[in-house]
Amino acid sequence: MATNRPGPLQWIWYAYGGKLPDRCADWVLHDVTCRTWALRHFARSLVQLAPFCLLVLLPGPLSIRISAIALGLLVGLFYSGCYIGETAEHRAIKHGHPPGTARETREIARDVRLAGKYGVDHRPWWR
Repeated sequence: MATNRPGPLQWIWYAYGGKLPDRCADWVLHDVTCRTWALRHFARSLVQLAPFCLLVLLPGPLSIRISAIALGLLVGLFYSGCYIGETAEHRAIKHGHPPGTARETREIARDVRLAGKYGVDHRPWWR
């Protein structure tokens, strides 16, 4: 899979919602389903919000500029977190995977992790 990773410029394009070449489709599925998929999502969101930090160049008191940037980043990350599942699913679909694949893959990986930790017969009380 290491040879199918996107390059740095391709990754930035991908972070902004662009489609990667077909050879990277498996990497995209890994990206939206691995154990750290939520952290990866927020890293992509921070890349998308990075130009917002240019507000520091505007005239005015530094405290107001820093506050505007911080609040803007918080709001952006909040909305990004609200749509984390839908965004991951959309990225997988865009790269040729059937709808529902990302969610199902994450659920299967979670079940395998829980089975390894608690045993196959373990059922959480909420299920």
